[in-house]
Amino acid sequence: MLRPGGILSALVLSAVLGTVGAQAQDNGPIKVGFLTVKSGALAAGGRQMEEGLKLCVDQHDGKMAGRKIDVITADTAGQPAVTKTKTQELVERDNVDVLIGPLAAFEALAIDDYIRKVKVPIISPSAAAEDLTQRKPNPWFVRAVGTSAQAHHPLGEYAAKDLGYKKIAIIADDFAFGHEIASGFQRVFKDNGGEIVQKLWPPLNTADYGSYITQIDPDVDAVFAAFAGGNGIKFLGQYRNYGMTKPVLGSMTTVDEGILKNMGDEALGVISAGWYSAGIDTPTNQAFVKAVRKAYGSDPGYYTVGAYMACQFLNNALEQVHGDVSDKQAFMKALRNVNIDKSPYGPVKIDDYGQPIMDIEIRKVEKKDGRLQNTVIKTYPAVSQFWTYDPKKFLAGPVYSRDYDGGGEKK
Repeated sequence: MLRPGGILSALVLSAVLGTVGAQAQDNGPIKVGFLTVKSGALAAGGRQMEEGLKLCVDQHDGKMAGRKIDVITADTAGQPAVTKTKTQELVERDNVDVLIGPLAAFEALAIDDYIRKVKVPIISPSAAAEDLTQRKPNPWFVRAVGTSAQAHHPLGEYAAKDLGYKKIAIIADDFAFGHEIASGFQRVFKDNGGEIVQKLWPPLNTADYGSYITQIDPDVDAVFAAFAGGNGIKFLGQYRNYGMTKPVLGSMTTVDEGILKNMGDEALGVISAGWYSAGIDTPTNQAFVKAVRKAYGSDPGYYTVGAYMACQFLNNALEQVHGDVSDKQAFMKALRNVNIDKSPYGPVKIDDYGQPIMDIEIRKVEKKDGRLQNTVIKTYPAVSQFWTYDPKKFLAGPVYSRDYDGGGEKK
C-alpha cells in the first residue's frame, strides 16, 4: 500500500513518463503514403512523380520541422480498384499521417469517399478531378497543381484572341482528365467567338491514332490535342506521318518535358499552356531544373514538379504546426493555408476550396541548345480555377464532362 507521499511520487513519475512518451512519439518519423503508378500507360508519369518527391525529400535531408520523413510507396497500376486497396493498406496497416497522390483523376475519385471517412489529409500532385475542389469539395484534400481545365481556360482565350483561330477540332484521351481539359478550352474559346467543330475521344490505351487522325475536319484552323502519359508521343508522331499540316495546340501534358525528350521535329511549334515550364526564367526554377538534370539527366515536367511541390506543401504545413500532426484538423488547416512566394512555377496561394491560384504560361516548343523545350511566350498571372467567371455562377453550371457543350455564354 502506497503512503500519501508514495501516491504523489507515483503520479509525478506517471506524468513524466507520459510526457517522455509523447515527446518520443512527436519526434518519431512522419509517415507519408505515396500513391504512384509503375506500369501501364501512365507509368512514365509515375516515375517522374517518384523523382520529384525524392528530390524534395533529399533537399530537406530527409527531415521536415525536425522530424524524419518516412515515405511508404504503393503502386496503384493506374487502376481505381487497386488504388482504393493500396490507400486502405497505407492508412490501416501502415498508419500513415498524410498521403501524396494518386496520379489520375479517376483514381482520386475512387478514394474520395474513403478519405472523407478516415479523415487522412491528402495532397494531390497530379490527379485533377475538378469537383474535389469545386462542387463536392473534400475537406481533407488539397491540390498542389492546377485543375485539368485551369491552364486551358487561358489557352482558349489565347487561341481566339492572339492566334485568331475560328474553328478548332479537339482530340483528347477518353477519361476524366481529357474531358475536363477539353471542356475548359472549349468554353473559353467559344466565349471569345471560336467554334469547336468536332471532338474525338480515343481510349487511353490507344496504340494507333490513324483512324482518328483521318477523321479530322480539313477545314479547321488548328487541332487541340489533350493527352496524358506517353500518348502525346504517339499522337504527334502519327499526326506527322499522316502528312497533317494544321497547327497543333496541346494540353500541358501533350508536350510535357517528361516526354518531350523522346520527341523529334514533329513537336516543334506546338503551342500549349501550363502552370509550369522548365523554361520559366526565374532563379528558383532554374535552380530546380539544374537539380533535376543533375539527378536524373532530363528536364522536369508536369509530374516531376507536381510531386516536388506536393512535398513542399507538406514541408510548409509541417512548419506551421511545428511538426505536430497529432491534431489532424490543425494539420489540414495548415495545408489549406500554404502560401509560397517562390516556387518553380512562381507564387502559390490556396483558394477557399483547397486549390492553388497560380501563374499560367503559354508555351511553344522550340529547339535550344540541342534539346526541345517549352519556351514561355506569354504569362497569365494569378489564374483561379474559375478563370474570370464568378465562382458561384461557375459552380451552378454544368460539370465539365465528355458531353459538355458549353461556352459562348456571358461571364
